[in-house]
Amino acid sequence: MKILAVIPARAGSKGIPNKNIRIVGEHPLVYYAINNALSSKYITDVIVSTDSSEVGIIAKQMGAALKWRDASLCGDAVTLDSVIYDAIPKTENWDYIVTMQPTSPTLKSSTLDEAIRYAVENELDTLISAINAPHLTWGVSEGRKVPNYEKRLNRQYLPPCYFETGAFVISKAAVVTPDSRIGKKVDVYEVSEEEAVDVDTFEDLKNVTTILQKKKVAIYVNGNNKRGMGHIYRALELADEFYLKPDIYYDINQTDVKIFGNTTHNLIPVNGIAELFEICRKMQYSVFINDILTTSIDYMIGLRSVLPNAKIINFEDDGEGTVKADLVFNALYQDSELPQIYAGEKYYISAKTFMFYEPIVIKEKVGKAFISFGGADPQNYSDRILRIISKPEYSAYHFVVVLGRAKQNVDSLMEYNRFENIEVLYDVSNMPELMSGCDVAVTSRGRTGYELAMLGIPTIAMAQNVREEKHGFICNENGFTYIGLNPADEIIETNLKMYLGLSRESRQHFQDLLLSHDLRGGRKRVMGMIENV
Repeated sequence: MKILAVIPARAGSKGIPNKNIRIVGEHPLVYYAINNALSSKYITDVIVSTDSSEVGIIAKQMGAALKWRDASLCGDAVTLDSVIYDAIPKTENWDYIVTMQPTSPTLKSSTLDEAIRYAVENELDTLISAINAPHLTWGVSEGRKVPNYEKRLNRQYLPPCYFETGAFVISKAAVVTPDSRIGKKVDVYEVSEEEAVDVDTFEDLKNVTTILQKKKVAIYVNGNNKRGMGHIYRALELADEFYLKPDIYYDINQTDVKIFGNTTHNLIPVNGIAELFEICRKMQYSVFINDILTTSIDYMIGLRSVLPNAKIINFEDDGEGTVKADLVFNALYQDSELPQIYAGEKYYISAKTFMFYEPIVIKEKVGKAFISFGGADPQNYSDRILRIISKPEYSAYHFVVVLGRAKQNVDSLMEYNRFENIEVLYDVSNMPELMSGCDVAVTSRGRTGYELAMLGIPTIAMAQNVREEKHGFICNENGFTYIGLNPADEIIETNLKMYLGLSRESRQHFQDLLLSHDLRGGRKRVMGMIENV
């Protein structure tokens, strides 16, 4: 079967001067149509019809044939039918003629081949690329505007509405004349919204450039009772910052999918590193993000071997694997020895919801205390503090105790709700609202401490493990009262009593120290560095 692709690419574009030879992504605009045609499994010949010497050079360099277009076929009023008919060699017997506009650079060659196969198998005279874009539309009847629908429905429930795109028109050669390429048996072939962009305006040009340069992003993250939950929260926040849906991988041996909560991001389970590497070898991501705590040299070398062209970015990593990363962000640490490691609170990524809240106003007296130890609380600080505050001497204060998704003994701790002044909550979605209603707080030395600092809430902090002892921001100098790893109940209670009785002036001093750090700018700072790596 002989199938000819004709690509019309004249020089005289008025809306976007030199449109067909403008560099879009890494190539001239016309390159993409020529490349798709040459890459097709079914197209046997490719001809570029043009009056542009520059387009002619590009076509010849790529291996396409050239049909020099007469000036009489270059005017604005000339139909594309006559241009295509003129370009067809009459010395050959063609089965199909495929018109491919150079203004559809985002079309994939695989989509083109699927469409050609569909046209041939269904013996169609003509197949036109289209996008299904149902909308509530209006028309004109008897001089007045009327709806083109019977019922107002959400878009997904509206009947199909196909708009033609310029990606391709596949026609049997027998129906192609100087006046038409449309036969009797016609169908449309639906392409994705991303592949349907036609470059007619500068805004279109900007859009296709964004699409063509779009990164393929993957995030590998694990979280559990031992590892902590901050990694999961940060991964989901990072995923929201890209103009695409990253593939988020997690190891089924380390992470329960329930920990991710309700999300529409692409969560992909893997059974160990070998399976992850095999997937990466096929996917060839351009950006790969690790949020898995310490990485080893072996892991990073293996990842590099399957993703040789990717930029690899690690979070909260103080392992030997950092030497193989392009960027490392360690917001919880204060020091960095390698030039690619950026440490300190400047690189903290806040949850979006906390950006909507202003710092609390310091009241005359403490009335309410917030208590939470992250998603897991492996030291069971929640249990110990609940035993303390259930004593009658604390009945004058209200305590809000939040348990995380990975807490083990939730049911038994919820029984403390029998006390009028104690409110025990599990896996809440309104954390900043709860925090901002409190005057002081007690937490561990992880993500929650940063959130409390953003809201300017004076806070007692303690470490959950040896690793958290190295988290430098949550310290006395920055406005916290840090009491170490696994302090005795006596020390916890002494500091709690002190905080409940602190004067307004003392708490204001703590808040001033907490708010002196730029924790709100970390998102923008980190994403800017990732985009430019």
